[in-house]
Amino acid sequence: MVIGIAVSIGLHEIGHLVPAKLFGVKVTQYMIGFGKTLFSKKKGDTEYGVKAIPLGGYISMIGMYPPAKDGQEESASRGFFRTLVQDARSASAESVGDGEEDRTFYRLPVWKRIIIMLGGPTMNLLLAILMFAIVLVGFGAPQSSTTIATVSECVLPASSTKTSCDPDDPLAPGAAAGLEPGDTIISVAGQKVDTWDDATEIIRTSPGTDLEVVLERDGETRTVTLTPLLTERLVLDDTGEAQTDAAGEPVTEEVGFVGIGSQSELVPQPVTAVLPAVGDNVAQVANMILNLPERLVGIANAAFGPGERDPNGPMSVVGVGRVAGEIVSLEEVPVSAKVQTMVGLLGSLNVALFVFNLVPLLPLDGGHVAAALWESIRRFFAKLFSRRDPGPVDAAKLMPLTFVVVILLGGMSALLIFADIVKPVNLFG
Repeated sequence: MVIGIAVSIGLHEIGHLVPAKLFGVKVTQYMIGFGKTLFSKKKGDTEYGVKAIPLGGYISMIGMYPPAKDGQEESASRGFFRTLVQDARSASAESVGDGEEDRTFYRLPVWKRIIIMLGGPTMNLLLAILMFAIVLVGFGAPQSSTTIATVSECVLPASSTKTSCDPDDPLAPGAAAGLEPGDTIISVAGQKVDTWDDATEIIRTSPGTDLEVVLERDGETRTVTLTPLLTERLVLDDTGEAQTDAAGEPVTEEVGFVGIGSQSELVPQPVTAVLPAVGDNVAQVANMILNLPERLVGIANAAFGPGERDPNGPMSVVGVGRVAGEIVSLEEVPVSAKVQTMVGLLGSLNVALFVFNLVPLLPLDGGHVAAALWESIRRFFAKLFSRRDPGPVDAAKLMPLTFVVVILLGGMSALLIFADIVKPVNLFG
């Protein structure tokens, strides 16, 4: 998992590096991680290296910000935030050597700057598509098979909280008919069964009716008579959660019930299923980011109080690593399933990197894209109304906002790492 994360970050930065060099921008550094440099080697204009803290990466391009206009240098000398602006301009100017003015980032046309900044997220999106393809097409998606996995001993009402059967509880129809785990259903009531849903649909609509079930057990075909019991069951939504009415009470329905569950099997999916799956994951991550403040409050309550972590909520790299460790330590899970889960985790991580970096705030890639688009809009209207070209957007003025964003991102990362240590997400009970 560590290697996979490092490769994902490294390829993200290559997504910036390659178009930057193609467009003639001088790139002085390509680094994986932050902090002290552990290893580096210079090739051409660029120093390639690895740093001590593996929590990201970056490339350094000369001339990220345009020089100050007349009068701005003096006004920037007072106050903390003005000093930030001036320091950003000074660092940008110092990175430009003699005769390198045409190799600066800010001098590029808007479309080239956008391509450079979108190169990283695009690389993460391509990695996510590749990994989802490996999971869905190579391994397959879990689906219910026609093989029985569990047979309930008794029938309990939907409102019951009991986890075991009492002697006076009615025997479940599946157990009464002699069904056993490992039986494969071939037909029900004379209708061929191709999927588990085919069987359950007949059972649910046939309470009190004797159904002839043909099944395969230990390589032999057998026929049993099954009589579904009319019972009250919870109505579930598409996510498997119990639906509730306006008063908050669980919604139930009367259906035929026999008390059997299906085994899950991996069914390879067509290539056409990959992009919709990635799209769904992108939508989930985007929704998580939009509700991030509320989710962070829940994480803080869990980390510093008695609350539980949301298994579908955000995690740090520490949390992802912990989940990966728990998965590979499960002895009953085959190696192929572990590999599938790992690849799926990395695919989801790359989706998160793709979406998060598109947030239109500096220092994220989306912030640079937003600045370039704003410059394009200003120049369009200046040309439309025959006004003087306003020139490049002075993104250095956004340094105070960038400073605040960095502080917030650092605080969020610290909270997530702390929560993943003291109150990790519990996926396995």
